[in-house]
Amino acid sequence: MWMTKTKWQTLARPVATISLCLAAAASLQGCVELVIGSAVMGTFAATDRRTFGAQTEDKSIVFKGEVRISKALGDNAHVNVNAFNRRALLTGEVADEAARLRAENEMRAVEGVVAVMNEIQVSGISNLSSRSNDALITTKVKATFVDTKDMFASAFKVVTEGGVVFLMGRVTQREGDRAAQVAASISGVRKVVKVFEYISEAELQEMTVKPNTNPSTTTNN
Repeated sequence: MWMTKTKWQTLARPVATISLCLAAAASLQGCVELVIGSAVMGTFAATDRRTFGAQTEDKSIVFKGEVRISKALGDNAHVNVNAFNRRALLTGEVADEAARLRAENEMRAVEGVVAVMNEIQVSGISNLSSRSNDALITTKVKATFVDTKDMFASAFKVVTEGGVVFLMGRVTQREGDRAAQVAASISGVRKVVKVFEYISEAELQEMTVKPNTNPSTTTNN
């Protein structure tokens, strides 16, 4: 049945209104991104202390490392790859020392890797229960870091394997010691291993930039 012109206009109004709202939202998106981007760059030291390029490269390092190790060792191993500022951390379990060393060599062959810490254990492959417990410990450590007022929680990467907590990040000696102390106090943590890239207090101060909150400098589209 054909609709009358009046009915069509009635239905078209809300559709047009929705379309206008979506168009307006799209036009404002660039402004929102600029404001958010400014805030993120302004609090750089309080968040991720790697450059954007290093963050991107770390993701590539993890992916390439996982692929190479998986092809080299097959299903008879459980190896986790993590990277922070081009420094790779290997954890998990393999059947023998030869497999452990092969995993490390495969990781070192990945382009961009500047250092490898091999914490793979020669033992039976961990079960689902153990891995779930590790995930819970990681969550508790991260949450405790957030609640600790004298720490920049997001400056740390937390990895847990077999109840052992590995802490990664670009931090000062003071920050690293404090994080290790806090992590060690959490129930279920058997050991804390520092895998830090240390920076000086002066370097930390230099990368700390206060966010610009002056409205007159905000760019509008």
